[in-house]
Amino acid sequence: MSETTEKLHFVMVHGFGHGAWCWYKIRSLLEASDYKVSCIDLKGSGMDPSDPNTIFSFQDYNKPLIDLLSNLPHNEKVILVGHSAGGMSLTYAIHRFSQKIRMAIYVAATMLKHGFVTPQDYEHGDPDLSIYGDVCKMTYGLGADQPPTSMIIKEEFQRKILYHLSPIEDSTLAAMLVRAGPLRALVGVQFREGGDADSVPRVFIKTLQDRVLKQEQQEAMLKKWPPALVFALESDHCPFFSMPTLLFAFLLKAVASIKAAT
Repeated sequence: MSETTEKLHFVMVHGFGHGAWCWYKIRSLLEASDYKVSCIDLKGSGMDPSDPNTIFSFQDYNKPLIDLLSNLPHNEKVILVGHSAGGMSLTYAIHRFSQKIRMAIYVAATMLKHGFVTPQDYEHGDPDLSIYGDVCKMTYGLGADQPPTSMIIKEEFQRKILYHLSPIEDSTLAAMLVRAGPLRALVGVQFREGGDADSVPRVFIKTLQDRVLKQEQQEAMLKKWPPALVFALESDHCPFFSMPTLLFAFLLKAVASIKAAT
């Protein structure tokens, strides 16, 4: 493997309520190909001990990612890979650390350059699960008269909405590990221009059988902020479970595009 390839470092960012654990198949494939991989738990997620009902800002929620990027060696750049709401974390990072990021890859992820600024942004980037009924369990950590502080999709709906094309073993694992996510930290997130966000190449991986981020939402985000590359998977919302080998192949194609450009 070339010297350039050996230095490539993937940083995997999970979606709402998930954790570093959800990347276990992709991490195994990447590490078997001699790439460096960091799978992080955002605050209140995965194995992070924080109570999601006490996390109220997007900055606080993303502290583990910001700490990782802040502590990178001076000459190291990483490839960020974000799933679902993790796309917001990628956009936050490229506004703040464009010089530290070689590429940002959005996997069935919210990709809004400025966050939720206009009603259109909510229409394009905010999942609407109401067609499935009362599927979310809310926690009101500040009292019943205040907005909810955390949310989780009820276990009986998780496979139908998130993992309907995934192996039953993976949806069972997820049911054991998914946590309520810090809802207040993600409501109305907006990004101020910083650094040179458009200098970071972006890749979007569409999920064509997605029941969370609908096709029209994915297409609208692509049209509003076009990435350098677009791939498509016939997968559910979680291709790291349902189509890991093809997702891995698309990550490698994205890497190849970096090499071709240098």
